Amino acid sequence: MREIETSEDLVAWLAEPDRPAAAVQELDLRPFADAFGTQAFPGSLFLGCELTDLEAGHLVNTGAVVLKNREHFHFATHRRALYTPDELFADFDLDDPQAHTKTLDHEVYLQYVQQGAYRPASIEVSLARRLHDHSITDALEEVLHGRKVVAIMGGHSMERGDPMYAAVARIARTLTRHGYFMLSGGGPGAMEATHLGAYLANFDDDARLQDALSILSPRPAGATPGKEYADPDWLHRAIRVRTELPLPERHRFDSLGIPTWHYGHEPPAAFATMIAKYFANSVREEGLLAVANYGVVFAPGSAGTTQEIFQDAAQNHYASYGSPAPMVFLGTEHWTSTRPVWPLLQHVAKGHDYFDLLFLSDDEDAIVDRILQYEPAP
Repeated sequence: MREIETSEDLVAWLAEPDRPAAAVQELDLRPFADAFGTQAFPGSLFLGCELTDLEAGHLVNTGAVVLKNREHFHFATHRRALYTPDELFADFDLDDPQAHTKTLDHEVYLQYVQQGAYRPASIEVSLARRLHDHSITDALEEVLHGRKVVAIMGGHSMERGDPMYAAVARIARTLTRHGYFMLSGGGPGAMEATHLGAYLANFDDDARLQDALSILSPRPAGATPGKEYADPDWLHRAIRVRTELPLPERHRFDSLGIPTWHYGHEPPAAFATMIAKYFANSVREEGLLAVANYGVVFAPGSAGTTQEIFQDAAQNHYASYGSPAPMVFLGTEHWTSTRPVWPLLQHVAKGHDYFDLLFLSDDEDAIVDRILQYEPAP
């Protein structure tokens, strides 16, 4: 089914003599009342569009499906595009210590909690969230089409002053400059470092990383070690870096964060230029590993990262999403001693195609080279 996402495409579609059914997404249809109030569009879908109740009734009565956004939700039940930081953090006031509580992102999270969090309070809430997440997946597939995707997974508690944070940023920056599209779980810690690196790949001056770290790294007074993201100033400092180092209007490189309101107490990474935010964490977890067609780099992390390792291993083991892709581990001590995942994973993978795609190193250049060497099977 054709997807109509711009006014230009809509006009062209309406002018076709043998007009096929289409999915019209998040467009204002009120200027086209003559068409949508009188003509029939059997089999077409009108998703998140602006139209009057009279027009909606006519479309439904003549064979179309109409799903309008529900005004009492802070989120659109259907979107045609991913979020951006400018949308989730719109009108962020650096002089307001509570600015983070006034963002769209935080408003949606509060409503998520009030409406039952991961146990929706009603079928209406459950359906609205599922429709929202479906539209995010649809938009995500369009963004990822034809890209060489590499994900970096790692702990949300990795502090900005940790040398490993800078290492992840440098790896992401280098891979981005080599033409890879970086994505992460879209939260703090190693995830944020991934997007900081991709963001700074747009600047030729490598000293910009140190400039950014000088703003980001100081731990706020009284912040709990490993939970500095819980301090209100955490997001302020990220927005300050974006303000002082703004991207060129026509920047070369983007990156994608895939966070969830299930962990909405953790602000999404502000350096990702695209954000695919979900309500359903299970859909988000499976999806972000499945789309990393050129491999995953695992930086030090805890339970969540360990889960992602074996989820990725299962996908590679059964070739669930095509060719197995590299599983590259940064931090020998962490993955062999602190969290000895490496020996078990080697044992599990032995005799399978993805065994040769496992790699462990402390060397940033070696990590990058391992990704560069990989080409998926035809």
